[in-house]
Order: sequence, then structure tokens, then C-alpha cells
Amino acid sequence: MPTIVTPALVSALFTGFRREYQAGYDAMLLESQWRRIAMEIPSGTASNTYGWLGEAAGFREWIGDRVINGMKAHGYQIVNRDWELTQGVRRTTIEDDQLGIYAPLMRRIGEEAARLPDVLLFDLIKAGGATLCFDGQFFFDTDHPVYPNHDGTGVAASVSNFTAGAAAPWYVLQTRGALRPFIVQMRQPPRFQNKTGQDASDHVFMTNEYLYGADARLNVGFGFWQMAHKSQAALNADSLFAAITAMRELKADGGKPLGVMPDTLLVPPALELQARKVLVAAQTDGGGSNVMQGVLPNLIVSARLA
Repeated sequence: MPTIVTPALVSALFTGFRREYQAGYDAMLLESQWRRIAMEIPSGTASNTYGWLGEAAGFREWIGDRVINGMKAHGYQIVNRDWELTQGVRRTTIEDDQLGIYAPLMRRIGEEAARLPDVLLFDLIKAGGATLCFDGQFFFDTDHPVYPNHDGTGVAASVSNFTAGAAAPWYVLQTRGALRPFIVQMRQPPRFQNKTGQDASDHVFMTNEYLYGADARLNVGFGFWQMAHKSQAALNADSLFAAITAMRELKADGGKPLGVMPDTLLVPPALELQARKVLVAAQTDGGGSNVMQGVLPNLIVSARLA
């Protein structure tokens, strides 16, 4: 005898499916990597404009009036984007009491929802050599403008956060502190919903299925290019040290050291073994002491960079 589909049963199904979704979301969130390298910025409108990018002032001795640090007119904007993943559940499946087949699908929706910022962010990182950031240059570039005066005037010098080469790219990042090289802008975090009310009845009547799914409204963007260096040189002790040194020597407009402190090496899976040899191993392949061991405390391997 088929199960009678009642409003109470439909409500109970949503509760069960939402539980599966949340289990998948929570488990995958623990594996997400974007939280380790990006700053999460809340959004209350269709887009955020990041006028403060390019203005990271430090303390000065208070002599005379205060020096007011205003937002520069860079106008770097991140527009929120809409995302969805929807799963139909056949009415006949409910009547036949075969709902167990949908539990993994609902869990998968949760997993995909938790993965979404990672997918977007690592796609952006890979495109960083051809995507503009706040100063009008590509994020990974050889000619970021740095000005001789604190107010951004004078003849700019060209500064690089990119090392050319023929090898697979790898990245050195600063991820500690309030400011980071990447932004995850969250207008509406992923949420699980179902189609209810009269619209649901109409849809069920026409298609014989109930709809469940997740939606989100978010986007990703670039923060400070000074906190990231991309290299396509062969990954070894010399090239890693050169990238770290280049970041440590960066100066702000006006010539003061920025104090960038790299802490993370980000590599694709193909470079993991070499990264561990350079950064983790106590000895070199020749048996000598590895002077680069632990020079960066974090190693992140991302399959999304492959």
C-alpha cells in the first residue's frame, strides 16, 4: 500500500533532508582551505567597494595634529553572484517509501555548498596573472605602482610579486593578521530550502516532484597583492628564499617597509613532494642540514590548483 503524502510528511521529509545537508556541509567545511588564506567580508548590498585597499597605514609619533588616513579612490568592487543547486524528489518515490536513495544526494548538496568558496577562490588565484586588482594591474604582476610619497604622488616605481619561469606555479602568502591577500565576500551564506506553498502544489501537479536545494549569494576577489607572490621558477631552496625575501623587502607609498611576514607556501599536488623536501625535511637530498626547514610554518596543498 503506498504511503499517503501529507503536508506533515512533506515537512518531516524536509527536516530529514536538511539534517543530511547539514551533515555534509559541516564535514566538508572542516576540509575547506579558503578560511586559511582569505578574509571573509560581510556584504549587505549587491556589491562592496573596497576603497581601503592600498591604504595600510602604520603608527607615527604624534607631533602636532593627527594625520588622517583616508581611503584612496581605487574603487575596487566585488559584485555578489547568485548560486544554486537543486534536487528534485519524485512523488512516487515518497509514496513507495524509497527515500533512502536521496539521503546521499542531500548530503552531497551540503558538501558542494561548503566547497563553493574554495572553488571560486582557487579559480581566481589561478587567473591572478590576468585579472585586475585594486591598483589597476593584474594581481600577480611585475609593475605594481609604488609611489615615493605617502599620499600616492610622484613618479611610481614598478614593483613585482611575480617570478617568471617555465615550472608549475606555486605561491608564497601572508595569511596572519586582519588583512589577507584574498577576499571571500558573503552576502548570503549557503542555506538549504524546499519549495513550499501553492507554488509547490503547482509544480508537483505539473512535474510530479518536490524540489529541495541550496542557494547562496557570494563572490571572491583580491585583497593586498603585497601579501602574495607567485613563482614559476623551479621550487627549490633558492627560489623559495628569493620569493620570501622579495615580500619582506616591500615598501609602502612613502618608502616605509610594509613589514610583510610570509607564513604560507601554497602548491598544487604535483609539487607537494618537492615542497616538503624544501620546507619540511630536516636534511637535503645530499644529507646536509636543510636551512629552509620551517622557514614558513604552513604548507597548503590544493588539488584545485592542478
